[in-house]
Amino acid sequence: MTEGQGLKLIEPLRELFKDEVRELGRQLGIAHDLVMRHPFPGPGIAIRILGEVTTERVETARQADHIFVSEIRKAGIYGEIAQAFCALDSSLAVGVMGDQRKIGNLAVLRAVTTTDFMTAEACKRPSASASE
Repeated sequence: MTEGQGLKLIEPLRELFKDEVRELGRQLGIAHDLVMRHPFPGPGIAIRILGEVTTERVETARQADHIFVSEIRKAGIYGEIAQAFCALDSSLAVGVMGDQRKIGNLAVLRAVTTTDFMTAEACKRPSASASE
């Protein structure tokens, strides 16, 4: 209820689970790509950032997530995965770029399968070396 205005918030889809929302979307004729879009975990990108949330880390999380999901789409397996996203750990990783050592955020990749969105399992894909 919005104080002083006498309004009541109505959320008809609030009680539905993701699979039920998708079925409703299909029945309403909503575009397949929108209906099958992976659910976003939590109330904004900050939920994907462990540790301090800064403008720089938010941008890093967005870029890393975009790369991860783009590669999943490019591989043609987006529809086989119920939810995939990238998060930033509070740990740092060391790598070499050119002749210099670089320190940066550690990205955590999550890809799960589920039929009911109540339980999930890690998406099991053969590694590149296993398929060669």
